[in-house]
Amino acid sequence: MLNLYPLNIESLSIHRVGNRSRNENIFLSASPYQLTDELTPLIKDYFFGPFRTKEENYFRFSNEVDVEFNHLYNIVSTVFDDPDSIHDSSKKIASHLFEQSQHPHIKAGEVYVTYLTNVMLDNEKVDAIGIFKSELKHDFLQFEEKESNLEMVLQQGINLNKLDKGALIFNTKKEEGYKILSIDSNRYDTKYWLEHFLGVDAFEDENFFTKKYLKFCQDFAKDVVLPAEDKKEEVLFMNRAVNHFAKNDEFEETNFLNEVIDNPDLIPEFKHYKVERGPKYSIEDVSNFPIANKAVSAARKSIKNVIELDTNIQIKMDFINPESAEKFVEKGWDEEKQMYYYLVYFNKEQKS
Repeated sequence: MLNLYPLNIESLSIHRVGNRSRNENIFLSASPYQLTDELTPLIKDYFFGPFRTKEENYFRFSNEVDVEFNHLYNIVSTVFDDPDSIHDSSKKIASHLFEQSQHPHIKAGEVYVTYLTNVMLDNEKVDAIGIFKSELKHDFLQFEEKESNLEMVLQQGINLNKLDKGALIFNTKKEEGYKILSIDSNRYDTKYWLEHFLGVDAFEDENFFTKKYLKFCQDFAKDVVLPAEDKKEEVLFMNRAVNHFAKNDEFEETNFLNEVIDNPDLIPEFKHYKVERGPKYSIEDVSNFPIANKAVSAARKSIKNVIELDTNIQIKMDFINPESAEKFVEKGWDEEKQMYYYLVYFNKEQKS
């Protein structure tokens, strides 16, 4: 769990990075920027607002050989060892970003490097480094009084309601490549920010495994349960799976299979599917892990719990009470009409 509200911005350095393929230059500020009391709350909302609403999918620095060969990892480690080096290191960070800014799609922009204290991560105070980039410029009007008239002046600037790119690097889990969050509002150059500049891959924590395992279950339901059973059983399988995750703090695969899979013939199918498809989800060797409640809540919202019929009728199943669907919804075949049907039992209609 992340709480950015109490954080302090100890240092802010601002540089400008151009696109090398267009022969644009880099501009490195000689000294840190001194924030005013008026600007500080605006800058805090601009930098950190997007991270407060984003799902916490963490990354870590990586390298094919060893994380110590990751250039940004080394710069960040130097800063955490000596926070007073942040401005000099911010120039190295901006220069590293400039070196990666070669694709024609990459836009020039301002780079902001901050040193942060009092960040609450998993109920602990940690320091962090924030790296942000503004790219898209927006037109806005200013007004000037000239003699007896009020005139419009067209100017360009950044929109403080939308951060283009950002990364928060937390001073924790150094040996694993630090815990990192990333924001990228402009999808046309994602590899440039995540792969080329940051050099990160997924941080395999409880949030990662909870999310990946539930996605794996969702695909198993679609690829195996649906063909073997029907749409109702596909929905009920995911219904039971999500509820199993919601009511447990620890995941144990054997208990999960015994509780969630009604048809025992599907258990070996599940295990075979995991051997075959598990590597795609990075869960091939995973059978025990702590469950992240936030990831379960996010999965519950994204999983479709509706049976759509070709007669333009939809039956919505309740994820909170799976026993309702099992007790009160029956599927059958009508010989006379040569059609399937669902029989739904109820006492009275609920008022909307």
